[in-house]
Amino acid sequence: MSAPAVSSPVVPERWKRNAAFFLTGQTVSLFGSMIVQYAVMWYVTLETRSGVAVAIYAVAAFLPQGIVSIFGGVWADRVNRRVLVMVADGAIAAATLVLAFLMMSGITDLWIIALAVAVRSVGAGVQTPAVQAMIPQIVPGDQLMRVNGIFGTIQSAMALLAPAAAGVVYGAFGIVPVFFIDVVTAVLGILLLSFVAVPTLTAVAEKTTSYREDLVEGMRYIRSHTFVRWMLVLFAIIFFLTVAPSFITPLMIARTFGDEVWMLTVLEVAFSVGMLLSGALVATVLAKASRIGLLIGSCFAFGALSIGLGLSTDLVVFYAFMFLVGVAVPLFSTPSMTILQETVAPEMMGRVFSYVTIIMALATPIGVVIFGPLADVVSVQSLLVISGIAAIVVTAIAVLVPSGRAAVRSGGRAPEPEPDRVDA
Repeated sequence: MSAPAVSSPVVPERWKRNAAFFLTGQTVSLFGSMIVQYAVMWYVTLETRSGVAVAIYAVAAFLPQGIVSIFGGVWADRVNRRVLVMVADGAIAAATLVLAFLMMSGITDLWIIALAVAVRSVGAGVQTPAVQAMIPQIVPGDQLMRVNGIFGTIQSAMALLAPAAAGVVYGAFGIVPVFFIDVVTAVLGILLLSFVAVPTLTAVAEKTTSYREDLVEGMRYIRSHTFVRWMLVLFAIIFFLTVAPSFITPLMIARTFGDEVWMLTVLEVAFSVGMLLSGALVATVLAKASRIGLLIGSCFAFGALSIGLGLSTDLVVFYAFMFLVGVAVPLFSTPSMTILQETVAPEMMGRVFSYVTIIMALATPIGVVIFGPLADVVSVQSLLVISGIAAIVVTAIAVLVPSGRAAVRSGGRAPEPEPDRVDA
């Protein structure tokens, strides 16, 4: 049954029921996806111990998502977002199932694994913008920060369970059973999402513009919106300087402390516990805090903690810094997503979040392509310290530029773009 069309994100009266089904479905699906992500990353790391191989995996995992997201955002503004998410989730599960059967047959070539990971990344490129754009349609505006915080907390809990589950299943039974878990969770996630009422925007139902016109309109909207443009640039730089180097931390453990699976598992668990605790704070105590204050503070924290990781000579200390990195993540992601959801026009939401996804997806593989091979020449420790210093410097500059000063003054309540500058 098709959903009724609305001109703005008019939230259904039973929004708590819809939000519960949505959050539960996405959490279940995410749990399976994260298990696969950890298991495959560990498999590649332990089987090759090569920075180039890790870079190949990272490119396959993120580059397709970044490329496809630009189209996924337009689709999210042209069709019902719930349907789009369900189709994308099903395609990801199908790719995982094919990889499982191939590896059961003894086909374990790196290029086969990279290809399957790339297909999964394509599905994520379609799914992610639609998920973020859907939230304001089912949650009242005054509850966005809180619900985003709850969503982040649940994701952190799954991030805590996923590496532990991946370590147990992978360590005891090998990597193939991990893939079957992902397929089952995807099916459950799709089923739960089918119970969520997500209206189709009137602007979507009555759309007469071409795909190309929509794409250009999204670019023009971002270019005209100084605050959104500033945020996207900050996203790109921080992800490049902190997320990409963190991708090679398993190499540092394998080369410095040992190559046992439990060591990599504890690394991810420490990170996830930090995210879980911080996400709970954002959803409760910090729900009314300054969005910009949290965002800027977390950027400085990322830089300082990256330096701490690079200077760590003890495994326990290394885990402690990774825990703090996890604490910083919700302080960065939740307020930034909330600001965009509060600021961007409903009919532009998918396209704007597609660019957020593109930046997050492309910054990582580009960074890993650089840091991965460098990790075979220069120590991982040195790379972490250098990138941390750079992150602190860049954040300071971002705060001092005019758009950054305006963002700080607004406290995260960004003004709407000027209407006469966003006309198609």
